[in-house]
Amino acid sequence: MAHCFKAGIPLQGLRHDLSKYTPTEFLPGAKYYQGNRSPNEAEREEYGYSSAWLHHKGRNKHHFEYWTDYNPKVRMVEPVKMPPRYVIEMFCDRVAASKIYQGEKYTDSSALTYFVNGRDKRRINPETSDFLEMLLTMLSEKGEEETFKFIRDFIKSGKNY
Repeated sequence: MAHCFKAGIPLQGLRHDLSKYTPTEFLPGAKYYQGNRSPNEAEREEYGYSSAWLHHKGRNKHHFEYWTDYNPKVRMVEPVKMPPRYVIEMFCDRVAASKIYQGEKYTDSSALTYFVNGRDKRRINPETSDFLEMLLTMLSEKGEEETFKFIRDFIKSGKNY
């Protein structure tokens, strides 16, 4: 929520991840909590899937996994371009998650490193991926203050990426 406020999207920050308080997500989150990684990973290890994650990604538009749709030309489900405000919320979420999971080891490069390391396993729209990577690179190179200023200015401009 704090990062969304810094980014200039306070209403999204207030609504961010409210689905985590539903029984479908909260109960597995409490059961599989370990503190150093997502509880969804442990639930997947036990069942082969995470019911909490399936519920979560289907209700929270800041996850790129939400943004898939059937393409009738190729007759397959494909990733689609995310609206900028949700990419910005995803950026905020990734930075916060990196801070939580890495604790004292966190640096402004942490979220970028995680993103780049998962590139080959991710099905995300290329334009969305490039925009998110640009924001994470800016954070890595210029820090939070300058990156959040850029984001606020970008939002005010009304531009798309």
